[in-house]
Amino acid sequence: MSKIKPSKGAPYARILGVGGYRPTRVVPNEVILEKIDSSDEWIRSRSGIETRHWAGPEETVAAMSVEASGKALADAGVDASRIGAVVVSTVSHFSQTPAIATEIADRLGTDKAAAFDISAGCAGFGYGLTLAKGMVVEGSAEYVLVIGVERLSDLTDLEDRATAFLFGDGAGAVVVGPSKEPAIGPTVWGSEGDKAETIKQTVPWDRFRIGDVSELPLDSEGNVKFPAITQEGQAVFRWAVFEMAKVAQQALDAAGISPDDLDVFIPHQANVRIIDSMVKTLKLPDHVTVARDIRTTGNTSAASIPLAMERLLATGDAKSGDTALVIGFGAGLVYAATVVTLP
Repeated sequence: MSKIKPSKGAPYARILGVGGYRPTRVVPNEVILEKIDSSDEWIRSRSGIETRHWAGPEETVAAMSVEASGKALADAGVDASRIGAVVVSTVSHFSQTPAIATEIADRLGTDKAAAFDISAGCAGFGYGLTLAKGMVVEGSAEYVLVIGVERLSDLTDLEDRATAFLFGDGAGAVVVGPSKEPAIGPTVWGSEGDKAETIKQTVPWDRFRIGDVSELPLDSEGNVKFPAITQEGQAVFRWAVFEMAKVAQQALDAAGISPDDLDVFIPHQANVRIIDSMVKTLKLPDHVTVARDIRTTGNTSAASIPLAMERLLATGDAKSGDTALVIGFGAGLVYAATVVTLP
């Protein structure tokens, strides 16, 4: 018989507050067109993107995270000293170690909170939310801060016609804490590593260490390109439209609800055509509010879902207590979907 005492966590967990930060610089499609052969109409029709935000020198991954987190903490009414863990999802923090979460936890004034980074691409927020829920229910933390943050402008090849227009920067954060009733449903998540090549970094960091630049990509002026994110657009589109709609339906089933029970749909902001196709496949009724934050924010990977959630609540398009389906999917290929009650 085990001598270990049972955990004393909360019966359930919920999102208590949300905050977002978008860099001050707004970049229209015209700027992107300076280096690729395309048009504003083509970009809008293919992705839905009209503008995106790019971070300035002072708007670092840590700085943006602190801004978004401060808003989330204020929204939740929770002091930073009560945060037991900080989980940061990002692919654009370029120091291998230490985790950027430790700096963020310190700058926020937490009381030595556990802090770590995860790399799950555009599904990172869902992964972090699932971990946070487990910590609250298990009892290892009363409150958990989950952050999705990216400076994807640092990983964008502005000469790549397939991706130059896609990515933006920003940070979104939520506070997860105890609840007396279910408010974060079961997570349907997974990976398909056999499709890893469809979204990837162009060149691994160690190629620069070797010193042989003969096989490294060059820009139009003959300079070695910094590593960037590349993807096979059509393959990703087909996978997202057909496979992720199935995952979204599984998340609804796991939560015990139907599309008619939903108030809000917040998918990863990858592409408006993907979003619209998922809405059609899921047969979401007209009363469901659908997040299309990508139009003015671009694809911010791990930050896209909390940023979209924050905007819907701020504009009144969604309200506290609404039932929302959230799903993230991307590089890996990885995915995570769940149903939540909005803060």
